[in-house]
Amino acid sequence: MKSILLLSLLAFVFASVDFETEFLKWTTTHQKMYTTEEYQNRLAIFSANLDLIQQLNENSESGATYSINKFADLTPEEFKSYYCGYVPGNTDIEELELPTDIDAPSTFDWIAKGKVTPVKNQEQCGSCWAFSATENIESVWLIAKDLTPADFKPLAPQQIVDCDKSDGGCNGGNPPTAYEYIIKAGGQDTEASYPYKAVNQACQFKPADVEVKISSYKRVTGEANMIDATATVSPLSICVDASKWQFYNSGVMTPAQCGGTSLDHCVQVTGYDISAATPYWEVRNSWGTDWGMQGFIRLEYGHNTCGLTLETTTAVV
Repeated sequence: MKSILLLSLLAFVFASVDFETEFLKWTTTHQKMYTTEEYQNRLAIFSANLDLIQQLNENSESGATYSINKFADLTPEEFKSYYCGYVPGNTDIEELELPTDIDAPSTFDWIAKGKVTPVKNQEQCGSCWAFSATENIESVWLIAKDLTPADFKPLAPQQIVDCDKSDGGCNGGNPPTAYEYIIKAGGQDTEASYPYKAVNQACQFKPADVEVKISSYKRVTGEANMIDATATVSPLSICVDASKWQFYNSGVMTPAQCGGTSLDHCVQVTGYDISAATPYWEVRNSWGTDWGMQGFIRLEYGHNTCGLTLETTTAVV
């Protein structure tokens, strides 16, 4: 009932909206400034996006809801080029061995267990793949060393962006080659020592600054195995089709809402709830806490939503 009331309210608001008034409010909130020519172009894009959000909410029923956010002046093509960045890579990866007698619970949450670092922001750089690998390595290390985020210095995705020459930095890459780079480099530096700049730079990594090391990485195939791996091993790096994520606000995104399985973005599974009315995966993104559900999105379980099973990996300490 709450979802129906919310969608009805959103439909009423959008039906009576003055696009330019709303755009001016939005530019003030997000501190945007344009030339005269660019202003008209961005106003047109913003107006089209308001229409799109209305359509998405009208078609949502009990799935995800959508709202205007910091990406509202970008076309879908611009959004994808700035904030995604998956590039296909090696798929010949050894499978993670799991016991055959796992009795995974119906819900599991690594955040509640203190094994997930705070949400990050890749900004306008196609470095999602480096963030997904970094976030996975952080969680694997926290679990292996029985640490909490308060005891731990977050790691440096910028090191991977700059120094992993098998990938393209802000022009894209994939987590397996990021893991390979970290192994060959002898480890990963901290964010404090190697800060994130959201641009491609010359490699500045110093082996003496290594904070964390990994020995290998494995893949996980299928949602049933993902449940077992998440509940018994670690949060997982996954790559997805995020082409419809631009204005996600809350709720569980269904396969119909996702629109496809053409991978273009990498994120982190932190838990799941398969006992919910709509079973889902809890997924941590790298677009900041002012997107989605404080930086998270929920993807429906059991249907390979957004292609979430197609490249699922985890590092091994």
